Amino acid sequence: MEMQTWDELYQTCMACRKCPLAETRTNVVFGEGARDAEVMFIGEGPGEQEDLTGRPFVGRGGKFLDEMLAMIDLDRSKIFIGNMVKCRPPKNRDPLPAEQEACIGYLRNQVALIRPKIIVCLGRIAAMKLIRADYKITKEHGQWVEKAGVSMTAIFHPAALLRDPRKRPETFEDLKSIQAKIREVCTHTF
Repeated sequence: MEMQTWDELYQTCMACRKCPLAETRTNVVFGEGARDAEVMFIGEGPGEQEDLTGRPFVGRGGKFLDEMLAMIDLDRSKIFIGNMVKCRPPKNRDPLPAEQEACIGYLRNQVALIRPKIIVCLGRIAAMKLIRADYKITKEHGQWVEKAGVSMTAIFHPAALLRDPRKRPETFEDLKSIQAKIREVCTHTF
């Protein structure tokens, strides 16, 4: 996919029919936030509430994500939040490899336009696609890697933390690490 401007990318994404998810979606969830964000949070795909509203992370998991961001003095207006796939997989199942491949160009284009300094993967699926195919979230969450000049890490997905609160103390430590990294490399996020 050739590089598009923000508006061209948005229009192309809204009209996308590259995979079967287009047949069952209510809305494309393009992502939202600052176009000059130094920090991007990337999940795997929209859920039911996101599909209904066209906005990322607005359901229970999204409300919890907002609480997590508040713990480290971040708010949505200063960052960009999106997903690997822009349409909801049926019954919130994991996006299939073919669906991820059909959609990843949109995310790559968003990253190229935004040029973040930090990318935080929300959950295992995003980490396996963006950091490394054999990424083990239970062992590697919170660890930093550098890819193409971007600092990347992964944390447990907010929905997973709602299902298993025992992971929250580890995630709090990961959030503090993200906060420290932002202070180290970012100039206008706080």
